Amino acid sequence: MSTPRDLEDELVDRANTSVGVIGMGDMGKMYTRRISAAGWRVNACDREDKYEGLKTEFAGRDNVHIYPNGHLVSRASDYIIYSVEAEAIDKVVAQYGPSTKQGAVVGGQTSCKAPEVAAFEKHLPEDVDIVSCHSLHGPNVDPKGQPLVLIKHRATQKSFELVERILSCFRAKHVYLTANEHDRITADTQAVTHAAFLRYARTHSPNAEECHHLPHHGIASMGTAWQANNQFPWEVNRYIGGIENVKINVTLRIYSNKWHVYAGLAILNTSAKEQIRQYAESVTELFKLMLGGHRKELEQRIKTAGVAVFGTKQWEEQLLLRDEVLDRFSLGNVPLERTPNNHLSLLAIVDCWWKLGIVPYDHMICSTPLFRLWLGVTEYLFRKPALLDEVIRIAIEDNTFRSEDLEFTFAARGWSECVSFGDFASYRHRFEKIQEYFSPRFPEATRVGNEMIKTILERTSD
Repeated sequence: MSTPRDLEDELVDRANTSVGVIGMGDMGKMYTRRISAAGWRVNACDREDKYEGLKTEFAGRDNVHIYPNGHLVSRASDYIIYSVEAEAIDKVVAQYGPSTKQGAVVGGQTSCKAPEVAAFEKHLPEDVDIVSCHSLHGPNVDPKGQPLVLIKHRATQKSFELVERILSCFRAKHVYLTANEHDRITADTQAVTHAAFLRYARTHSPNAEECHHLPHHGIASMGTAWQANNQFPWEVNRYIGGIENVKINVTLRIYSNKWHVYAGLAILNTSAKEQIRQYAESVTELFKLMLGGHRKELEQRIKTAGVAVFGTKQWEEQLLLRDEVLDRFSLGNVPLERTPNNHLSLLAIVDCWWKLGIVPYDHMICSTPLFRLWLGVTEYLFRKPALLDEVIRIAIEDNTFRSEDLEFTFAARGWSECVSFGDFASYRHRFEKIQEYFSPRFPEATRVGNEMIKTILERTSD
C-alpha cells in the first residue's frame, strides 16, 4: 500500500521526468495516451512525414509534445521507449541511440527481445540504463490485469523502479523476466497458435498461390486455407457454431492487426522458428495418417499427445470454455445440425506441443488473450473424450473437409519455409493480401472477439 512519502516521491517524479516514445504506431499511441493521462510529460515522434498529422492528433493533450524526429525525443527524455517494428529496431536505435540523454533509461516494446537488446548494447552510450518491456496484448485491449513483461537488462534499482512507476498506470500484472526467458516463453505461448490461424485463412480465399511465408502459425494457416478456397467461413454452415466460432473470430482478429506484430516473433525468435517448423511437420504427418486410413496409429498418437499436454490438469476441473460460451460468439446463424470436423489444426497444435515438450499451462502468467482463447478451445476438444473419439472417426471416415485440410497442410508448410528463409517482404505481402480479403468483417469480429476475450479472462483470472 502506498505511503504519503511514496505518493510525494511519485509527484516529484512526474514533475521532473519526461517519457519519450519513438514510434507512434498503434501501441506507441496507446502508451502515449495512457502515460500522459497519468500525468507524465510525454515526448513522442514517428517518421518526419507524420509530424504534422501527429501534432494535430495530440493537440488537445497539453503534456504530450510531438517532435519531428527521435534525436529531439532522445535528448529531452528520461525514459525512452522504442515502439518500432522488430525488423527495424537495429536501424532506428543506430540512428537515434547516440543522441540519448546522459543518464537516461531506454527500453523497447518489440515482441522479440534478442535483436532489441543487441541493438541497445551496440548503439547506446554506456551511461544509459536499459529496462525493456512488452505488453502481451493488442492496442485495443484494456491493459488492466494483462501481463506486462519488465526486463531489467542493464540498470540500477532506482532506474528500474522509475520505469515501474511510469508503467503502473496500465494497472497490468508485472512479470519479471530476462530477455532470453521472454523470447522462449512468448514463443511457447504464441508461435504455434498464430501459425494455425494464418494458414487457415489461406484455405478460403481466391487466387490461391503456393504459400511462401508463415506468420503465427496455426492461426495463419487457417486464414490462408479459407482464402485459397474462396470462402467466407461464416457463410458456410459447417463453419458455424461451437469450436468453429473461436477459429473464425480469432483468425479475423489476428488479420485485423498489423503484419509486423507477428512477423517479428516468427522470423526473429529462434525458438519460434523451431516451433513453427514442428507445427508444419505435425500437420503433415497427421494429414498423411488420415489420408492413409491409419486409424489405430492416428488415435494412439493423438491421445498420447493429449495425455502429455493436458495430463497435469484434472479432468473434473472446469473447462476454460463451455458449450454455451462457444455458441454465443457467432458471426452467422448457428445451424440446427452441425457438420462434424476432424479439427486438424487443433490436433496438430497439441501434437506439436507434445513433440517439443511444451505444457501450455506453465506460462499462463505470460499468455496473451488470444493464446488463452486458443488454449481454451483446444482443451475443450481434448478434455471431452466422446468429442475427441468422434473427431478421430471423422478424420478417417469422412472426406467433407479433405480439400480444406489439403490447403491447410500446404499453407502450414509454406509459412514454415517463409519463416526459415527470414523473408519479411513475402510475409508482409501474404499477410496483407489475406487481410484485404477478410477486412469487411473486421469491425464485427473485433466486437465479438472482445466479448470472447472478456469471457475467457474471467475464467483465467487469479
